[in-house]
Amino acid sequence: MRLQAWHIVVLVVAFLLLFGWKNLPNMARSMGESMRVFKSEVDQMKDEGEARKTEKDAERPALDDRKGHDVDTAREEYDAMKRREGGAGTGTTGA
Repeated sequence: MRLQAWHIVVLVVAFLLLFGWKNLPNMARSMGESMRVFKSEVDQMKDEGEARKTEKDAERPALDDRKGHDVDTAREEYDAMKRREGGAGTGTTGA
């Protein structure tokens, strides 16, 4: 069912009868203000969420720090760490 012109007329008349012509502008103004407040709160929550995400990313160690190291050096460091912890490691030694 499509909205026709007489539907709109009936709605306008119903609003005028229920709320009065003096109250409608104030209601529209307060509704607009409420929408602005709601939107600003949502934007603030988004900004806080992005800030938290940035903080978490900054706390995580970067995986790209080993770009200067080759795979053998990384393996040797891993094996040495395992030996210090008492584990057997991989059993391979750098050649």
